Amino acid sequence: MATSPLASRIRPESFDDMVGQSHLVGERGVLRRFASSGRIPSMIFFGPPGTGKTTAARILAAASGMEMRHINATTASLSDVRAVAADADGILGQGGILLYLDEIQYFNKKQQQSLLEYIEDGRITLVASTTENPYYYVYDALLSRCAVFEFKPVTAKELAPFLKKTLEKIGASASDDAVSYIAEASCGDVRRALTMIENAATVTDGEITLDVAKQFVPGVMAGAFDADGDVHYDLLSALQKSIRGSDPDAAVFYLARLLEGGDLISPCRRLMVIASEDIGAAYPTAAVVTRACVESAKELGLPEAAIPLANATVMLATCPKSNSAYAALHAAEEDIKAGRGGNVPNHLRSPLFKGYKYPHDFPNHYVKQQYLPDDLKDRRYYVYGDNRTEAAARAYWEKIKEEK
Repeated sequence: MATSPLASRIRPESFDDMVGQSHLVGERGVLRRFASSGRIPSMIFFGPPGTGKTTAARILAAASGMEMRHINATTASLSDVRAVAADADGILGQGGILLYLDEIQYFNKKQQQSLLEYIEDGRITLVASTTENPYYYVYDALLSRCAVFEFKPVTAKELAPFLKKTLEKIGASASDDAVSYIAEASCGDVRRALTMIENAATVTDGEITLDVAKQFVPGVMAGAFDADGDVHYDLLSALQKSIRGSDPDAAVFYLARLLEGGDLISPCRRLMVIASEDIGAAYPTAAVVTRACVESAKELGLPEAAIPLANATVMLATCPKSNSAYAALHAAEEDIKAGRGGNVPNHLRSPLFKGYKYPHDFPNHYVKQQYLPDDLKDRRYYVYGDNRTEAAARAYWEKIKEEK
């Protein structure tokens, strides 16, 4: 007779039993407060697998008295969503229906738009989950109607005590070093850790030893872990800081650590960010070269993917640095968050509004005119960096603008 996986059999039924996510389900956690209030808004959970997104949704549904329906966007269609909405009008939906939509990034724009009607008329409360950045994959109109919460990888320090309690529940035991190893090797994924525990317990008559635990961790992953937990994100942070600090030796080392752990996508993404955030206007071609190396790496796959990524890493580490564009963006964002700059100047709007001066009609393709909104017209966001590229640009524009 088939037995459900251990992770399903011991799924927490309250926030007190969850491991990790203290910022969401701890004593002052926002999800715990939602559960206490009985009012559950539509939400989007994002974060790595095995961090408690589904469990949190179940606990919220139970706390609010709502009927929970779980569908997966990888296989579901609009008809599945309509069926859930239809139940909201029947006897099953008298207490409200919480629709848990897993992997929402697999719904296209039209499918996501279809959810709006049911959210706005109150037939369903949506809790969607994704392992991707929702601001890239979720339709803006849907995002604006949902609260967004990040689920973080569970640290080894948090996970180890939970695994020891789990071993007691299933009548098994393991040495401390075996538990620590599994906690680290799970890479923040509680489900993965429980699967390793269950498999190790199945083939062991006595105590699970470190040697037994190692048999259930793929060798390609072992080099990516150490004892402090959160290793994956620490390595990505160290990679960026080493490149920013112009240390090619350290940068290549951290790249190798990440690739040895079998992770290709995260270093690719981080290198593209670094090219624009830390090198930026000092050497604009860096972003183009990095993109080419990343695409080559994705086509090659590991282990050969390491070669173009190493080239990109060394190039970025040895490039001149500038964060002037990033700093300018951050400064502009602060004004936007403060509610400034709401009205675009009339002469920059549609051709129906008069007064716009077409720069290409003037010498050197430049003419002085106001571009920022009235309440920000004297604001300066971009400050030229002290590298050769930006210094040349500054000298050129100072000359042109002084001539006017």
